[in-house]
Amino acid sequence: MVTIISHFYKLIQLLFLIIFKLLDIIEEKRKYPPLPDDSKSLKYQKFKLDKSPIIIKPQTTDYILLLEYYKLRYNFTVRPIARRGSNLPPEVHIKCPRCNAPHIYIYKNNGNKGQYECKICDKHFNTIALKELSLKCPYCGYSLDKKKSRKYFNIHKCVNPKCSYYEDQLAKIPKDTPKEKYHKYKLHYIYREFVIDFFKMDLHPISEKATGFNFKKFNPHILGLVLTYSVNLKLSTRKTSQALKDIHGISISHQQISNYLHTVGAVLKPFVDTFDYQPTNVLTADETYIKTKGKRTYLWFVMDSVKKTILGYQTSFDRSVGPCILTMRMAFDKYKIFPDNLAFIADGYPAYKLAQQQFEINENKKFELIQVIGLCNKDKVSETWRYAKQIVERLNRTFKSSYRNTNGYGSEDGAIFSITLWVAYYNFLRPHSQNNNGVLNEVQSFSVDDNMPAKWQKLILLSQEKILNLQEPKIA
Repeated sequence: MVTIISHFYKLIQLLFLIIFKLLDIIEEKRKYPPLPDDSKSLKYQKFKLDKSPIIIKPQTTDYILLLEYYKLRYNFTVRPIARRGSNLPPEVHIKCPRCNAPHIYIYKNNGNKGQYECKICDKHFNTIALKELSLKCPYCGYSLDKKKSRKYFNIHKCVNPKCSYYEDQLAKIPKDTPKEKYHKYKLHYIYREFVIDFFKMDLHPISEKATGFNFKKFNPHILGLVLTYSVNLKLSTRKTSQALKDIHGISISHQQISNYLHTVGAVLKPFVDTFDYQPTNVLTADETYIKTKGKRTYLWFVMDSVKKTILGYQTSFDRSVGPCILTMRMAFDKYKIFPDNLAFIADGYPAYKLAQQQFEINENKKFELIQVIGLCNKDKVSETWRYAKQIVERLNRTFKSSYRNTNGYGSEDGAIFSITLWVAYYNFLRPHSQNNNGVLNEVQSFSVDDNMPAKWQKLILLSQEKILNLQEPKIA
């Protein structure tokens, strides 16, 4: 028996090596013809993402150093402004954005219309439109104008009528189109400036629900039975309560079961999110729908296309780029060294393209985003990578088979912790046919003789140890 197991183990390792070699061959031959130009399509044109703008950071200095420089170099002392007549000084809080000079050195350059001038560095500025960064159009160098504000970002547009981008887009409009319908086309260069930094958010917060277990009436084995019936066998809390009473003679309320599941989900989340999965360089992503408090909620998944491991997951009430970035950060955080040839497969939703741009700007992480469009293979890209998109679609259906018994979640925490339980089961406990009915990720603490309740208990113990490790730097 041991010989057969070792033989199959070596066979699995050989298959993984073959898969990696094939992926390298695909990477070398990944040269596709350009997709057909859809610039005239009213349906897709406004979802296009333009390239990054020219970002100019203002040069700053200290007005005290400038005063000393003028005195040493020119033997000239810059004195505060002598106000005359009705020329009142600016408010005390007005300071020069370049040299930080106080209001006594600042002119009201155009009266009360809002423009100021610094006497020390000759900087002209407006406190209403004061910017830390200057955004320029990459096609014409014209300053971008802020046009709209959204939940997570501001939209800046190049309004230069002589911009080459604008002229090219204008030339692509059908000649018989009346001017009053030009607004249906995307003509100007557009950039989305994020007002929330999703790259500084903590990916592994420790919930207040992640506490120890004090069993007054029950014990850890019963907790393992609850998790086995509820998560592994997809029973609702009421069905789990009935099964424990009918099979084991254990009387436990469905509310107590719900409390157990909520707490275990909070305890397991740091371990599930920080485990060393050793992912490959082919990831795939998708989003599906669930219900939270009766409202439609979006569930985002990023998984390893080769190992089938779930690397990132998030829930959100809106299908925006914010949760998309956080889910991708969770997946990318699993890499010790970010790969140079990472292929990220997703559908045609524009949020993935925008997230890719933000990763390049904020973290200098470059990867190839491969978008599989539609349900039919109408281009070479979709034909080559359709298999990866089908893998994550199959994952969604597998999750939905466990989700249906819940009839939706009652809170945001309940949703994310319930999904964490399912991800822990999927990654560490569920047998997978593609892995010869073995688990995707081996846990060293598990033994061959462990039953499922015992494995859940050991997983909880490992998670509690992980939480203590995460808290050590904070205690120090």
